[in-house]
Amino acid sequence: MTSFEQWNRSFINGEWTEGKSGRTYDNINPFDGSLIASIRLATKEQLADAFLTAEQAQKEWAKTPAATKKAVLRKAADYLRAHRSEIVDLIARETGGSMIKANVELDLSIGLVEEAVQMVDELTKVKELPSEIEGKINRVYRLPLGVITSISPFNFPLNLSMRTIAPAIALGNSVVHKPDIQTCFTGGVVIAKAFEHAGLPDGVLNVLLTDIDEIGDEMLTNPHSALISFTGSTEVGKHIGAVAGGMLKRVALELGGNNPFVVLADANVDRAVDAAIFGKFIHQGQICMIINRIIVHERHYDEFIEKFVARAKELPCGDPRDPKTIIGPLINEKQVEKALAIIEEAKREGAKVALEGKRVGNVLTPTVFIDVDNRSKLAQTELFAPIATIMKARSDEEAIAMANDTEYGLSSAIFTEDVTEGEQLALRIESGMTHINDQTVNDSPTVPFGGTKASGVGRFGNPWVVDEFTITKWVSIQTVYRRYPF
Repeated sequence: MTSFEQWNRSFINGEWTEGKSGRTYDNINPFDGSLIASIRLATKEQLADAFLTAEQAQKEWAKTPAATKKAVLRKAADYLRAHRSEIVDLIARETGGSMIKANVELDLSIGLVEEAVQMVDELTKVKELPSEIEGKINRVYRLPLGVITSISPFNFPLNLSMRTIAPAIALGNSVVHKPDIQTCFTGGVVIAKAFEHAGLPDGVLNVLLTDIDEIGDEMLTNPHSALISFTGSTEVGKHIGAVAGGMLKRVALELGGNNPFVVLADANVDRAVDAAIFGKFIHQGQICMIINRIIVHERHYDEFIEKFVARAKELPCGDPRDPKTIIGPLINEKQVEKALAIIEEAKREGAKVALEGKRVGNVLTPTVFIDVDNRSKLAQTELFAPIATIMKARSDEEAIAMANDTEYGLSSAIFTEDVTEGEQLALRIESGMTHINDQTVNDSPTVPFGGTKASGVGRFGNPWVVDEFTITKWVSIQTVYRRYPF
């Protein structure tokens, strides 16, 4: 499993197929710059073949007995468990994720597959509804949607790919999946190998190793696709929404975030600092749910800053394959340069630095800005880097207002000793998820995961994703002769 040079192929109709493009992509370890493997990219024509294959395969897969579907999913989960050490190492090498991040991502992915087993029976459940018409029986069925387009990002590629692929397959659909080419082994090849091992019929899952320069919008516009599932930036999500809307396709979009971490007047500061350090710096801040703005009541402001900065200074940075490392590299040099540009622009605009970070290759050590204006460009930018912003609120009411003062609405957190009041305040924060006395990075296969405003539409998690990935059909049966008015 560790001979990655043999992993540089797309998976189409059950076959490992070399890309036919004249272009290749070098898959690079973001920490040390070493070559993992070179990949010849798949073409538009190969993508079209994958969609046609998926449409044909889906019709048979939809008729497959529930017990068979469950067995395939369980075997796929078994594969991931059996290859834990290799997969964790690959996550670290390909994404720059720490050992903590890699293990969390793998466990979340296994959990998604296991929860998908529970979704299979949704296709066999029939709901009966009352009728005002004499002798009419109303029944509601769930049917597979068809072919699902799946596009996943570089940051948590295994998890964010699997949360579409596993439910889609469980619910009788087929999938054409394009992982981010930077992390295509973790986000695509591992998953294809797991389902190949599990005996998934040819064509039900197709994985394309390619990029946008090669295929353009073909993942979006292919007529065989019924839904586009995308995790990534809001800018790209808006484009996908526009294209899909023009074709009356469904979308499930999990987009950017500007997630607030609110420390109220009655909060336990030490516990809040513990949570904020984790929720800001896990995976170098490269998570859509990461803490982006730390909003602290003035009562605790100075104490929070002192303790937060002291903790941030101590975080081990470097090789993600070292079990002691917390902060590894950003995904590529472009992301590093982007983060450094954000830092320098914030300094020019007068932002106060409490902790100065430094660059070592693609690794950035933590930078902490304080006294940040909530309306500044720094505060309103999704940072996706180990850059923390801390701002002061004069009251709990102002803190909630500041939390809502953003175009995004993905995740949020509130620290308070009064959990009853905290829950009421949580309902006032304009985000799809709010966590009381915890940080913003939380996920589970059994919760409604998703955002509001510019952070996306739709919900993942069982049972909410069932609605996204199926068709609800009403069938009525007239059991007695019905007299009509004309």
